[in-house]
Parts: sequence; structure tokens; C-alpha cells
Amino acid sequence: MPGANRQQGIRASGRRRPGISWGRALSPLVTPAVLAALWLGARVFLDHPVRNLHMEGNFERVTPVEVQAAMAPGLQGGFLTADLVELRDLVEALDWVKQVQVARLWPDTLAIRVTEHRVAGRWGDHSLISLEGEVFAGESRYIFPELPRLDGPPDTKRRVVDRYLELQGLLSAANLTLTALSVDKRGSWRVQLQGGQTVRIGRSDVEQRLDRFFLLAAPLLRNEFARVSYVDMRYTNGFSVGWRPAASDVSMAAAGGE
Repeated sequence: MPGANRQQGIRASGRRRPGISWGRALSPLVTPAVLAALWLGARVFLDHPVRNLHMEGNFERVTPVEVQAAMAPGLQGGFLTADLVELRDLVEALDWVKQVQVARLWPDTLAIRVTEHRVAGRWGDHSLISLEGEVFAGESRYIFPELPRLDGPPDTKRRVVDRYLELQGLLSAANLTLTALSVDKRGSWRVQLQGGQTVRIGRSDVEQRLDRFFLLAAPLLRNEFARVSYVDMRYTNGFSVGWRPAASDVSMAAAGGE
């Protein structure tokens, strides 16, 4: 009898083998269809509404309320059916947003990490430019007049920003403030200062001319800078100064004209 039991066990084991190998015998066209059906069913069953938005970021120029409002059109579905790429694109369309990451947190929360542009100044009449030389906010209605204006041909954006950053510390040490910096198609540089003075740098020996301005011209003109109209650094070893009319000269000219 013990032998019979072993034979029955072997037969029973043999009868179970087809059941074990049944899944491998399916057509490869059937298995994905079954899996897709199961996945769709699970999504319908588990797809809860999005109830929470967890936001991370500095939020200096963009507010969480603006981010939530931008995402609203993409939150019509549920937690599993929400299109994360669409949500990312909706938030990145905001003026000051550089990059967005969106992820699901089970069971009903979306995590949104917002990275803002670090602005350097205005670019041209209607746009802003970041410290990385990336132009953004081209349709902004507000022009941010407190920011310096930077200008140049399209392929000079990064060079203009780098030059601006280079000048910031030097101007601050000379007690001067930059309001505009530009380079034209010929490569000629020009600096506009807060008092209305223009510093003409030109296109040749730019570094040497800037050194000469900060080491020679700015110290010499320190006490008279309010009277300066422009400083022209486009000379080999020196510079020239254009002076504003003195108040008495203006009064005399007006009297003579009458």
C-alpha cells in the first residue's frame, strides 16, 4: 500500500502539471489584453478624486494660489487618470516658472515642486531674462521698471548677462548703479547709469577700457559725477567727458532766447 500511495501521488502530481504550465501556453496576444483589462478595471475602482496638492518651492514671484489655478483644467479626472505631463505644462506656462515636477502620492495627493527663474533684468521692451541667459515672460503686461534693461542681438543673451553680473560688484564699489547695458550688432558696449550718465565702452579692448573706467575715470570724476553727461572710454590710453550744462548756463541761454 505504501507503494500505491506513492504512485497515486505521482499520478496526482502529473495531473497538476498542465495547470501549472497553462499560463505559458496562452497566446502572447491574449495576455496583454487580459492585463490591460485588469489594469483598466483597477484604475476605475481605485481612481479617487485628487483631494490635496502638496507644493514645494521658494514662491517669490509665483504664488501657490496661481499654481493651483493653472492646474485646474487638468484636474477634472481622478488621482490615477490625471495627466502629469499636462499638469506640468500648465504650470510651466506661468511667466516666472522655469521648471515643474509633478508626482502622485497615494492615495489622493499630487506633489508639485516649482522652480522659479532667477531674474537678471528686462530683455528689450517686453521680456525678462534669467541669470542663465534664458528669456521668459514675453507676454507679461508688467515691465518691472525696477529691473535693469539688458539689450543685444539674440545670440548675445548669455554674454550680456555675464557682463552685467561682472559689472555689478564694480559699480557698487564705485557707488554707481547700472540701469541699462547693451551691445549692438557690431559688438559695441554701452552702460547707462542711474543718474542718466552714459559710459561708452566700444567694441575693442573691452576689459582694458572697463578697468580704466573704474581705476581712473570713476575716481577722478567722483565729486563731479552729477554734472557728467557721458564718459567715452574709446581711447587708447585715456577717456573724454561730456558735461551737462550748468544751471546758470541754462538760465542764461533761456534768457537770451527770449
